[in-house]
Amino acid sequence: MTTSPAAGSPTDLLDLSFDELSDLLRGWGEPAYRARQIARWALRSAATSFEEMTDLPMPLRGRLAEQLTLAPPPVIAETPADDGDTSKLLFDLGAGGMVEAVRMAYDPDAGGRVGSARTTVCVSTQLGCAMACVFCATGLQGFTRNLRPSEVLAQVLHVQREQRVTNVVFMGMGEPLANYEATMRAIRWLVAPEGLGLSPRAVTISTVGLLRPLDRLAEEGLPLGLAISLHAPDDGLRRRLVPTAGGVGIDGVLGAARRYRERTGRRVSFAYALLEGVNDEPEQARRLARRLHGERAHVNLIPYNPVAGAGLRRPRRERVRAFQRELQAAGIAATVRVERGAEIAAACGQLRTDVATGGGAGSRAARGARG
Repeated sequence: MTTSPAAGSPTDLLDLSFDELSDLLRGWGEPAYRARQIARWALRSAATSFEEMTDLPMPLRGRLAEQLTLAPPPVIAETPADDGDTSKLLFDLGAGGMVEAVRMAYDPDAGGRVGSARTTVCVSTQLGCAMACVFCATGLQGFTRNLRPSEVLAQVLHVQREQRVTNVVFMGMGEPLANYEATMRAIRWLVAPEGLGLSPRAVTISTVGLLRPLDRLAEEGLPLGLAISLHAPDDGLRRRLVPTAGGVGIDGVLGAARRYRERTGRRVSFAYALLEGVNDEPEQARRLARRLHGERAHVNLIPYNPVAGAGLRRPRRERVRAFQRELQAAGIAATVRVERGAEIAAACGQLRTDVATGGGAGSRAARGARG
């Protein structure tokens, strides 16, 4: 469940849905259009206080400030890279909780094309993660709690204050579908015309493949992008790499992906973190291609970034390209994720690990890969 605010603290406006905000204002005798005004100030303008909402009557601004808050969490660190095209953000959520986001002025899964017209924010949904992927910096930290919708949205709105956000990917710390309610509340605000107004196609969820939430997601009526972390061509190896996959086999994951595609019309992509000598052999690529045959799948290959203590290695470039060629020869669309932000530990969980251990934002020992 989503963590509630501390007792006695005001409710964050963005922990409410639009309907809940409308009901609150209706109870105060306010006209219906006030909810749209407030929502646009909070999302489009990324306001941090109700005093900024200058087209609202002062008494209403005062009443909102008494009962709700828009105060963003402090930013502990904001580290740029790639000539400013990438920046890593670390937010302080209180009580020792730190969560990461990444701003990217390019498409990370389309050859890294840079352009001022596109700004992607990679957001986190949990403090830590319970999925325990062996190659992931966040997985090594364990799970602390779920984020609230307002805490997820704060990561996007920090960037929105500086430049217009065009895309959001739920690929940061945590498993989005394990925090389903908060994730969907945040997404509803992102895509609502009265909210940030993004196209649902500009929002992507990355998941290890939780079957019931995946089927529920297919019924939401939103054609969101979906990326499923596969990482292996067979169930035995996948359970080693993603221990919490448990009894969910690859066939089950592919079935859920197929149902999602049929309901939404969106092609599903599969993330595959390449680990030297573990899952990067040409024969493993051919077995993966056989599993994905007929699925209209796209495979996103992610060369591993070493994490301190994991004992895994990054494959050489020629091994990565050989794996990609095997998939392509079998008719499977496969790309290698563009690598940006290496000097700021841009993979999820790394900056939080550095700050928590005193290693500094640029510590090369703390680089990880998305689980």
